[in-house]
Order: sequence, then C-alpha cells, then structure tokens
Amino acid sequence: MIPYNKYMKCPENYLAEMKELFREDCDAYLRSFDDAPSSGLRINTAKISTEDFLSLAPFHLTPVPWTSNGFYYAKEDDPARHPFYHAGLYYIQEPSAMCPASILPVRENDVVLDACAAPGGKSFELASKLRGTGLLVSNDISFSRQNATLRHLERAGAANILVTGNDLRDFLGAYDGFFDKILLDVPCSGEGMFRKDPSLIKAYETKGSSYYAPLQKELLEAAWQLLKDGGYLVYSTCTFSVKENEEVLASLLDQHPEAVICPLENRPALFAEGIGDRFRNCARLYPHKLRGEGHFAALLQKRTASGSFPHTRLPQEVPLPRSFGDFLSHVRGIPEGYRYEIRKEKIHLVPDIRLPEKKLRVLRSGLYLGELRKGRFEPSQAFAMALRKEQFDQTVSFAADDPRLAKYLKGETVFVNGCPDGLVLVCAGDYPVGFAKGNAGSLKNKLDPAWRKL
Repeated sequence: MIPYNKYMKCPENYLAEMKELFREDCDAYLRSFDDAPSSGLRINTAKISTEDFLSLAPFHLTPVPWTSNGFYYAKEDDPARHPFYHAGLYYIQEPSAMCPASILPVRENDVVLDACAAPGGKSFELASKLRGTGLLVSNDISFSRQNATLRHLERAGAANILVTGNDLRDFLGAYDGFFDKILLDVPCSGEGMFRKDPSLIKAYETKGSSYYAPLQKELLEAAWQLLKDGGYLVYSTCTFSVKENEEVLASLLDQHPEAVICPLENRPALFAEGIGDRFRNCARLYPHKLRGEGHFAALLQKRTASGSFPHTRLPQEVPLPRSFGDFLSHVRGIPEGYRYEIRKEKIHLVPDIRLPEKKLRVLRSGLYLGELRKGRFEPSQAFAMALRKEQFDQTVSFAADDPRLAKYLKGETVFVNGCPDGLVLVCAGDYPVGFAKGNAGSLKNKLDPAWRKL
C-alpha cells in the first residue's frame, strides 16, 4: 500500500474492510482522501426554473450528473452569502447527498414522508418537487435538530408541511399505509463521509455497523408499514458497509415478497451496482469514481393492491379576524387546497388533508403567516418567503449587487426614492427576501432578527 496523508487516522478494521470492498481499486479510493471535497447547490425549482437560475446566477456552475437541478460550484463563489440564497432559490448540499431525493419519484399531490430529515436538505428538495401541493411530513427523532429543517423549509417557501420530532416508530398504527412516497436516509456509521468530516471516524470507532444495522432494519420495517400499497420508498445511507446496506435490504425482501428493488431511471454510469445479484439495481457512489462523497441508495416499491388510504379533505371553518382579512386584500393568489388555523393569536395556512388522530411532537404544521397583535396583523418572515413578487401589491426590488440589499439583509433601514408608504415586500430581483415598512422614502426593516445576514 502507498502511504497517504488524510486517511492515516482511519481504524485498521475500516482499512481492512475497504481493501476487501475495493480490491484493486483500493489505492485509488485511498488517494481520494487527498482530494478536496466537492461543493454543490440544488436549485429550488418551485421558485425558479433551472434555466432561469442559470441565466441569473453569477457562479461557476457545472452539472451534477445524477440530478437535473444540482450543480457543483467553485470555492470562490461562496453562494451562502449571496442574496439569492436568502431568497430560497437554492440549498447548499453535498453532491452525493442529492441522490436519494432525486431518485424518489415524487409527483404533485403526493403525501410524502422524509423519515429522518434533519438538517433538512432532502426535505428542501422534496418540497420543491411537490410545488405546494399534497403534504410533506418532515420528521426526525431529534426535535431540536428540526429547527434547522424548519428554517430551510421556510426559506424554500413551503406551506404544505408538517415538521415533527418523533421516533419513526411513533407513527405506526395510525399512519399505516398513509404515505405515497417515503425517503428513509437512516443513521449510519458514516464511512462514506470520512474525507469530508474526519470527526466521524471517532464516532465510527464507538458505534460501527454492529450498532447501526439492527436499528436500520427496525426503521426500514417501520417505514415499509407506513408506505401505501403501490408506493415507493428510497433507502439510503452514507456508508459503504454491506451490513448496513444490502443486508438490511435483504432482511426486508425476505420478510416481504411484495417488496421490489426498482431500476433507476436514467441511471448514471458513474454509479456502481449494489453487491450481489439481488442488489444490482442499487446505487453505490464512490468518491474515487465521481465528484462526491460515499453514498448508497435503493428505490423500492410495495407491489400490492389492497386499496388506497383515503386522503380526505377538511373544510374551512375558522372565521377570519378583520385585520387579517384586510391584510389579505393586498395579497393575490392564495393557493387552493389549504385552510386557515388560528392558534393563540397566530395564524397558519395548513394543507386541508385530514391527518390520522395520533399525538405527535409537532414543531410546525403548515405555513406560519403571522400574529394578531392589539387589533392588527403582523405578517411573518415565512409568509414573505412563500410569496411571489407578483402576489403582493407593494414591492421594492434591488439588484443582487445593490449595497442597499446587503444592508437590508443585515437588518438596517434603507432609503429608496419613490418608495411606497406602508408594508412593502422587499425582493432580490424578482424574488422576495422579507417585509419592510415604507415611510417617506425610507424602508424600516421588518426582517426577522433570526434571518438577518450578519
């Protein structure tokens, strides 16, 4: 073996496993530790088409081969600081991690579960695919980590959401057969991410495949029970371990003859097959074969036809306060398929799909529109992010490189000749970033402090 630098702290049992897995390619794999990890962004096609984004973005972008809206960017681009990021036009995501949501065939009006969602990158893409229709249940066992998921979904402009913090097994019973599509990106030993995040090596030494595989089997069995007949499920990890990948799938296949591993549509030649004849349709992403970290993904279908879960609709029953109704007179095109809910003076726009009666730990149901305060309605930052420019009757647009936009994103007051008085939707080009209060040419900042670009 050739001595390399960055993998030298890897455990011996891990190196032995890699020699067995990669054989004559093992040197190439270990050399990849000396390569810089690739960086990527994923366009929110619910807000902007890929073509329009490419015409606007000032970045050096090259396509990620396994997704139509994913792109590598150059280090000098720094897209997290650009106003278009704050407008929710894209999410910054490791390129291989784009694979699972890409291969899940989500269609508009689907009811979708992201079962292990935090910190929210895959939920961001699933919401983009749904385009405001159906329902996305974004769950993670860590309630605190779901704060990041919610923030990303709000930035994406998603209203059709239920963000929860539960053990997946808490859904069993009431939610059996409820979901059309499920993404199950399970906790794993993280072998595929050692180059990008060396701190995972220490965790691997404490909790390896012997710890994760039993948990993964339980989670996959639970997700399968929650999946509708005829529905699709993606099982994914960021590890190379056969015990956590193919053997976990084998456990499901052996117990459920209705489970089928589907071939991937437009499968890139860069993807390696799964290990063993039963698993050829699986995808293994290797960092020495493509620009990305290590990943595993499989698309499964539940091929039974015993009937569908009835996704019934709920009527709008809550009378709307006058101040909120007055505010809505400034808004055009509130989407259909939603209803309003008022909870402790806070108003939400909620998908009108009837949920099973099951108590869950809910961080957010629907789109938080704003709050009633002393007879007036104060709109939320999330409401601003869910609007399109043409939906609000008073707007101010800044070019992406306008210094006033940068000041606004820092929470400062800015000045605009001819600025309308009253509430104004502030936009980066044609894309909203928040509200402000116009008065005699000044825009008093109403950007939520938690959203400010410091």
